[in-house]
Amino acid sequence: RKWLAPVSADGHATPCVAKAVPVTFHGPSRGGLPALVRSGAMALVYSTDHGRTCPGCRRALAACICKAARPVAAGDGIVRVSREKQGRGGKTVTVVRGLVLDAIALSATGKQLRAACGTGGTAKDGVIEVQGDHVERVMAWLTQAGHRVKRAGG
Repeated sequence: RKWLAPVSADGHATPCVAKAVPVTFHGPSRGGLPALVRSGAMALVYSTDHGRTCPGCRRALAACICKAARPVAAGDGIVRVSREKQGRGGKTVTVVRGLVLDAIALSATGKQLRAACGTGGTAKDGVIEVQGDHVERVMAWLTQAGHRVKRAGG
């Protein structure tokens, strides 16, 4: 993390790793910079060292510990697999809901499912999406992994 330190004697700002210096704004009283910066409270949003940072733990988004610490909803213990097309430009997606896993285990399970189906997809907000119509293959894989699985929707 690098912030600009006060201007040195030769008139140049020097990089400072240890301490952030509050910014004094000498412009219009209502415009220009956001209220947080005007008040002197600063938060690191982007760093050239590792890109975007999490506002909660101030680590890189890839190494964020906040999403791993979020509580997992209990659910009823049944994993529901459905096929959706709505809002996806006509593309079919297999959706898996009800897995009681934390964010890291959910993304690992999603990666294994995508590899088993040979397609792409994502795992976010407690839901795994696998591109294409792979409901039967996903249900078989989840049953083999020891989950109680039901087909949801048509």
